Amino acid sequence: MATRKITDIQLIKTLKDLNKPFYSVADLEKVLDLERESLYVLLNRLVKKGVLVKLKKGVYQPAFQSPDLKKVANELYYPSYLSFESALSIYGIINQVPYVLTFATSRRSKKIELANTPVEYRQIKKDYFFGFQLKNGFYLAEAEKALLDQLYLISKGQVEKNTSEWSLLNLDQKKLIKYSQIFPQTVQGAAKKLLARLGKPVVTLES
Repeated sequence: MATRKITDIQLIKTLKDLNKPFYSVADLEKVLDLERESLYVLLNRLVKKGVLVKLKKGVYQPAFQSPDLKKVANELYYPSYLSFESALSIYGIINQVPYVLTFATSRRSKKIELANTPVEYRQIKKDYFFGFQLKNGFYLAEAEKALLDQLYLISKGQVEKNTSEWSLLNLDQKKLIKYSQIFPQTVQGAAKKLLARLGKPVVTLES
């Protein structure tokens, strides 16, 4: 099979035009028009030369692109959305910046490493797979939903119970109560206890 040669500069231009957050081996096979054996040799060379960055096995990104790991991780395992500690940190509910990116998924739980960053996909029931929006190219839980997702894992004993320092001032109480009604009673009760810390009457959906 005849193949066409492509220079590094042409490859960079092609990838800029395609403007994808990452490229699989199948993507690059089409771009470079090479058989798999030759393709892997070339990909290793391009990584060593700094033309491509290997995010994980079989997943590459052009070196000129700033790595957007949240977006890449979100697209690699679909459906999923950023939640739990990662989203709580974004909203300032917790002070710590987790070193692990944590996503909710309706599929089985999974762990990967992406550009030396641990990524966890935590399975939740399909009934609880809601309350997220597309932000900056990836799906992100709303603050209230991220909090409930975390309380759900706490209720199941899957993560450490440590809510004493959570900042709750900017939460939409009515939305939190509404969303919590989809979850088990243990989560509903935990959410109400958190809101009671604000020193205000806990709102109801009718109020």
